[in-house]
Amino acid sequence: MAIHLRTFLAFLVLAFGCAAQEQKFVSIGDLPLTSGEVLQDCRVGYRTFGELDAAGSNAVLVPSWYGGTTRELLGQVGPGRVFDCPGAFVILVDALADGVSTSPSNSVRQPRMRFPRISVRDMVESQRRMLKVLGIGHLRAVMGISMGGMQTFQWLVSYPDFMDRAVPILGSPRLAPYDVLLWRTMNLAITGDAGWQGGDYAENPARALRAGLSNLTLGTPAQVNAGGTRAQVDADLARYARDPAFDACDQVRQGEAMIGLDIAEGFGGSMEKAAAAVKAQVLVVVAASDQTVTPGPALAFAALLKARTLTLEGSFGHRSLRVESGNVGQAVRTFMSGH
Repeated sequence: MAIHLRTFLAFLVLAFGCAAQEQKFVSIGDLPLTSGEVLQDCRVGYRTFGELDAAGSNAVLVPSWYGGTTRELLGQVGPGRVFDCPGAFVILVDALADGVSTSPSNSVRQPRMRFPRISVRDMVESQRRMLKVLGIGHLRAVMGISMGGMQTFQWLVSYPDFMDRAVPILGSPRLAPYDVLLWRTMNLAITGDAGWQGGDYAENPARALRAGLSNLTLGTPAQVNAGGTRAQVDADLARYARDPAFDACDQVRQGEAMIGLDIAEGFGGSMEKAAAAVKAQVLVVVAASDQTVTPGPALAFAALLKARTLTLEGSFGHRSLRVESGNVGQAVRTFMSGH
């Protein structure tokens, strides 16, 4: 009987763990945007790991990256992974316009390009309202990768009292000119395609071109040349053209949000004043060879904060976490422990 009971309890633990990681949603109603428009019937997707403690003091928020969802973030949580946070209640959140939370591709009342322009500040505000519905008024930490790192930087200045720690990874507080060039080109690849039709396309446009541009910048010449062949290039581009890909309207709106990011916007354009508003302890992680989100602005802001930094060396660019996840996870674990 005791064996059967232990088996049953183990089953309950497993079942609870799986259920906790299932896709869930919070409806936050109409969301006023920084543009002055309103995002109607907004809902925010999320998944969780672990349990909230009795004091409600162990919640860690992890926003999704550009084009990514919480489903893809699942593999980044746990021992030896990027988000190595023992004892934490980890909340993975789908950023606006990722195709899961309210987005151009799924909005009933504001579909496609009727969906208003959003900002990274709007993404953060939607998450704050989601947390309020969940009864969470303070976070142990906010951390994220790429656009998730951009949201982390925005959290630091939008709600400086809301978190104790922050870990922006491969993110930026304000895109460098090279980054703006990249993301404007990505959006132009979509809107300049004959199939775009003002966003009312019959088939997701410019898939091969978008994927080709992404792969040019996600890695580095050294990484691409070492890991592929000339013949493989054509095969990959043909495969990209067949893939469903990130919805083009979603991509345009998220791209615009990143281009418009400037955490000093509420501080007269002064990064020094923005840094002075930050109250959390911060660990900034960058990749020296990153060509998707170049590391200069993040390192400059880290210097103003006198924050800890971790620079990933090597030639893997924005893909550095593929080979450095364990090292980053250890740094995160140490930082979260207070050491």
